[in-house]
Amino acid sequence: MSEQESLRIIQQMIQTAKQEQKDDGLGWIIWGWLLFTASALTWLNLKFEWFSNFLFWNIFGAITGLYMIYELIRDSFFRREKVKTYTGDLFDKLNGGFFIFLVLIILSMNLGVHPVKGFSLLLGLYGFWILVYGTALDFKPSVIGAYITWGFAFAGLFVREDQFELTMILHALAVFCGYIIPGHIASHEFKKIRYQKPA
Repeated sequence: MSEQESLRIIQQMIQTAKQEQKDDGLGWIIWGWLLFTASALTWLNLKFEWFSNFLFWNIFGAITGLYMIYELIRDSFFRREKVKTYTGDLFDKLNGGFFIFLVLIILSMNLGVHPVKGFSLLLGLYGFWILVYGTALDFKPSVIGAYITWGFAFAGLFVREDQFELTMILHALAVFCGYIIPGHIASHEFKKIRYQKPA
């Protein structure tokens, strides 16, 4: 390997590491608004009895499943080789673990865990995911959002089984504080840094 090639690889690694330390917040915003919308529509559905109680969560699940298939195909066949970093590897493993645990909680709700308690478990999982990302990226709004999300998760444990509407309100508020607000802050900061004029 020549000196120029070595230099180019080192520069590429530095740029990748720098980029990983900045999150544009888009994923947090999309995921947050999807969860918030599913919660809000379910709450409205429970009030007005339009459809079956979990129709909007089934739609959300289908959208998530299609997106995961798209990501899998894109990563397997169309993504260019990229520099591997510790942070990138950590996030890949974290995402995999998160989705396995997510499926486990959803299956447990379908097999007997009451949805009121199941949604508290989901919020606990969201909080953990948000905390790890926020800590790894040194992004305080996400760390704060994680603790707020856990607060809503604990509150949800005291909701009675006949108060699923309240569970949907807590879930919507939690994702608003844990995903949407930090996502928009990250997006704002990312744009500020990206479009900052050099001195």
